[in-house]
Formats: sequence, structure tokens, C-alpha cells
Amino acid sequence: METENDMVEILKEIKGLLSHQKKVMNVDDLVAYTGLSKSKIYKLTQLRLIPMGGNKHIRQKFFNKDIIDAWLMGEPNLTDDYLEREFDKQLSRSKK
Repeated sequence: METENDMVEILKEIKGLLSHQKKVMNVDDLVAYTGLSKSKIYKLTQLRLIPMGGNKHIRQKFFNKDIIDAWLMGEPNLTDDYLEREFDKQLSRSKK
């Protein structure tokens, strides 16, 4: 029984590794790939602080893995405080 559980865990790890080979990722893929929370990714997309696909005919957000890799290495400010301040600024601008 323990070997079956070990096999299941190994298969889950392989599945996770294979999912990182995708060139185009959705929000769930990006969460798994970066370790960022889903809410943080949604805040970043709302503020347009994360590079994403620009197809206006598709409501779902998509991200190019190569561009995300470069963006992650570029030292973006992803602190919750910073994101909250930026989000509040954008909300106050839209209310005017």
C-alpha cells in the first residue's frame, strides 16, 4: 500500500514538472509555476504590472512563460503593501 502512495506522489511530481514545460500558461498554471497566490496574480493583472497576452477577444488571462521568466528576474515590487497602494490609486482614479 505504501508503494502505491509513493507511486501516486511520484506521478504528481512528474505531472507538476511537465506542466512547467508549457509555453503559454493560465492563472492556475502561473500560481503553480511562480508560487504567487491567485489573488496576487489577479491584482497584478488588474494593475497591468505583470506581462500577459493581449487578445481582447479572450476574457481569460494567458501568460507567456519566457516573458514571465524574464519579468520574475527583473525585481518587480510584489509586496502586498505596494500592490494594495497601487490598487487603491487605480480605484480612486476610476471613481473621478
